[in-house]
Amino acid sequence: MARLNLLEETRFEKLPVKVYEDEHIASKKVAKRIADLIRRKQDNHDNAVLGLATGATPVEVYEELIRMHKEEGLSFKNVITFNLDEYYPMQPDAKQSYVKFMDENLFNHIDIKRENIHIPDGTLAKEDITDYCLSYENQIGAVGGLDLQLLGIGRTGHIGFNEPGSAPNSGTRLVTLDDLTRRDASRDFGGKENVPTKAITMGIGTIFKAKEIILMAWSKKKAPIIKKSVEGEMSGNVPATYLQLSDNVEFILDEDAASELTRFNTPWLVKDCSWDKALIKKAVIWLSSEVKKPILKLTDEDYNNNGMAQLATEQGPAYDINIDVFNQLQHSITGWPGGKPNADDSQRPERKNPAKKRSIIFSPHPDDDVISMGGTFIRLVDQGHDVHVAYQTSGNTAVWDTDVLRYVEFAIDFKKSTGEDTENLEATYEKMRAFIDKKEPNDIDLDEIRDVKAFIRKSEAIAGARYAGLKDKNIHFMALPFYETGKRKKSPVTDKDVELTMDLLKEVKPHQIFAAGDFADPHGTHIVCFRIILEAMKRLRKTEAWTKDCWLWMYRGAWQEFEVHEIEMAVPLSPKEVQRKRNAIFQHQSQKDRPVFPGDDEREFWVRAEERNRETAESYDKLGLANYEAMEAFVKWKFE
Repeated sequence: MARLNLLEETRFEKLPVKVYEDEHIASKKVAKRIADLIRRKQDNHDNAVLGLATGATPVEVYEELIRMHKEEGLSFKNVITFNLDEYYPMQPDAKQSYVKFMDENLFNHIDIKRENIHIPDGTLAKEDITDYCLSYENQIGAVGGLDLQLLGIGRTGHIGFNEPGSAPNSGTRLVTLDDLTRRDASRDFGGKENVPTKAITMGIGTIFKAKEIILMAWSKKKAPIIKKSVEGEMSGNVPATYLQLSDNVEFILDEDAASELTRFNTPWLVKDCSWDKALIKKAVIWLSSEVKKPILKLTDEDYNNNGMAQLATEQGPAYDINIDVFNQLQHSITGWPGGKPNADDSQRPERKNPAKKRSIIFSPHPDDDVISMGGTFIRLVDQGHDVHVAYQTSGNTAVWDTDVLRYVEFAIDFKKSTGEDTENLEATYEKMRAFIDKKEPNDIDLDEIRDVKAFIRKSEAIAGARYAGLKDKNIHFMALPFYETGKRKKSPVTDKDVELTMDLLKEVKPHQIFAAGDFADPHGTHIVCFRIILEAMKRLRKTEAWTKDCWLWMYRGAWQEFEVHEIEMAVPLSPKEVQRKRNAIFQHQSQKDRPVFPGDDEREFWVRAEERNRETAESYDKLGLANYEAMEAFVKWKFE
């Protein structure tokens, strides 16, 4: 995010917003505010009444509060808590219950009195819910109301489980969950069909009574709804916009969640900017889209009428700016992702030397390589580079149980056809089938089942890489230990993950690294795998000379695409190359039709990839550049 000398609030923002560099810093700031409140109340021999939230957003806040309790003596004996919500129906000992969440992430680690903890009861009979909700409100009032209410925000704009259509004066009640909310929760429940359709939630009116309200949001995934909530008109369609009515609210964001706010996304509409090359490029591309003109047809009048008069005055005339940005875009396009031999490379994204490069494509899951950069993968091989692919994880949680049985049944029949004994395999099969028949959502699979799922993904990855033209010796399966938990929540990264990556890098000594940079991946695997690569390179750059001439290119495609102003290398694909890429993706049959974890994009992966690649090409075309069938986009990582 550009560092701009702007006030924290702008004319576009309708409530206070504070932005921190990342969620770790922000979480510590919020935790300190809570701790200061608790201590002030202790000094006055009074209780601190907290409204608490669940989900991924507040986890680090709770971790910091636990640290302060253990290391700084922060006591919670004077704290009374009321949680925002709970699924209905929901047993308190269920893995997905907010009772279990709060115990595991906070209450079991501090000295709070159990009688001071209040969480909506998901076990009630339906006829008892109305009276219970009234009692919940009365309990909050009886202790003097909420001193501080923590909030996250859902992509529907819900706060608590106050979905679109909720009234600003609503109280604690039973609600029906929005389909998007249930999709977002589907991974926790092993599928959307297992997510409850109802929940008990504090109302917006209940939240409003808190003396202080802090809404937290992290990641680009939340950026669109944050913009609507902060800058949009108040509407029942986005319940969080009602917070604009409160004098006691503050939004605490990381830079990613704040990235679509006007002061960061289009700062020239807010005040004068310090114009660097990247900001000029972004602004001109935005202007071209805004007025629906190719870049070379933009005029001084277009600049003046759309908040960019300062740029035209300082660095104009407009046509000179247009030419410069047009040339930058034109120079990003290359059919030679490994560099064009014997060519002037001063205006090309990749070096011409060495003519034949060693390239390694890191694929977090066993299909990200072909989904996100399959066309470039095939082209690198076709152009004679020494290409390697490294599958960082087994992907063994993303295979249907029915596929496991089908493959083992095939193996049994094959062994029988060759006259081999199948007794042990059939016994294993019966064990697997008995487990699957009784399996609950998110149960950890038997080791044998996890192995078969890994074998399925491995065989598909080999088929995809072979289709791209790779020799078997250049296909590497890393099975990084952090991933191999058999459950949704992965283990922390250790030195072993980094060392395995360092070993492979030292073996290949690549001139090019391609790594997944679409950190919107809802599983979190992509960002973890990327950080492992960075740490490996950081260590290697201290001792390995080859690393000084190694470039790292980030690719996207499975979950999002780079914005045009970010793209530094755009590899065009012909219709035939699009078809070849599709065929490579089709080798991953277990992910075809309906993958286990599709996220909130219902399209098949190959469809997502093709449409995103086509949209990138169309964006270049609208800006006045050549009209290609599709384009894969890359951004170069700048090592420190």
